[in-house]
Amino acid sequence: MIVLGLKNFIKSPPLWLNGSRLGLLCNQASVDENFVHSRDLIRHCGGQLTCLFSPQHGFFAEKQDNMVESGHYLDNELPVFSLYGSSRRPDAAMFERFDVLLIDLPDAGTRVYTFMSTMAYCLEEAARLQKKVVVLDRPNPLGGHLVEGNILRDDCRSFVGLFPLPMRHGLTFGELALFINDHLPVSAELEVVPMEGWKRRQFYPDTGLPWVYPTPNLPTFQSALVYPGQVIWEGTNISEGRGTTMPFELCGAPFIRHDEVLKCLAADNLPGCVLRPVCFEPVANKWANEVCIGFQLHITDWHIFRPYRTALALLRAVMLTCKEDFCLKEPPYEYEYERMPLDLILGDKGLKDELAAGCEIAGLEESWQPELREFMAARRKYLLY
Repeated sequence: MIVLGLKNFIKSPPLWLNGSRLGLLCNQASVDENFVHSRDLIRHCGGQLTCLFSPQHGFFAEKQDNMVESGHYLDNELPVFSLYGSSRRPDAAMFERFDVLLIDLPDAGTRVYTFMSTMAYCLEEAARLQKKVVVLDRPNPLGGHLVEGNILRDDCRSFVGLFPLPMRHGLTFGELALFINDHLPVSAELEVVPMEGWKRRQFYPDTGLPWVYPTPNLPTFQSALVYPGQVIWEGTNISEGRGTTMPFELCGAPFIRHDEVLKCLAADNLPGCVLRPVCFEPVANKWANEVCIGFQLHITDWHIFRPYRTALALLRAVMLTCKEDFCLKEPPYEYEYERMPLDLILGDKGLKDELAAGCEIAGLEESWQPELREFMAARRKYLLY
């Protein structure tokens, strides 16, 4: 069994904890191996918990879609400040309530997952106000040994990607904190409480920890595993399976033709998965109450499956076979009102054009290798395991 950073913090409380006022950035998935929430554990370890902060989708992950804001509220008389409401950033008045900010958040292992951006904004404010931040580390559910995709370009920086990371970065949340802190104009006072027992080649089911959905459309490990690729459909008129019982595992639209898409994919190397032709009818979101023709991704081997490669190949096939019906989603997307959502998700404005032109995925991946090698070399200083 993995020992979480949370449990190590509780087991060996630091000397500074006694008498300190604590803030805690968390959500409903911030639990230990027995489903006990971190706010309840931290209340009994010597510090005074004075406020909570919640990321996108709300404290209980109750907000289903993007750009659906949550408000501040009280949790048993404890203030809970939403960092996905009228603003995505904390302010000085919130930070006046504590001496040290604890962060105990699950992650999805991909660049576009906004919990990382929320942590970055907290680190920025902590640096400005000279507050200490302590990250209680948790596993990367996709492991820490596989890295995939292109590095984010500066002109595609947004709330769904602030830092030069590949789509699948292979870092834990604590390691991400160290990486982010180094890339801020002014670094915060940062400490990471590491886990015990986690190995970089472990996927989440290998940890023995229970899966608690971090956001409403990642209900299972399987949905998280495909997310670094299937998330790209959010920038198009193709359903990513929201409004069904299998978000991100399904994708489709009424105008897709199974045989033509599969024929277009025949030359691609897409290991570790089966694209099974299906039809589904979302009850909400894109194509609500209409039959979508598409695919379910069945993962047969976690270790060789490449979610970003698979989704890019599928996107290219849809672009080529559904030219009259396929279109890109228009702004806004995550509070960006001018730039195209797909560019922000892909992290490179030219990539969608290369896909539309029929470029081979293998060739695109080969072109990313120099920058990935640079990233892998640079990230070594942040690795804790």
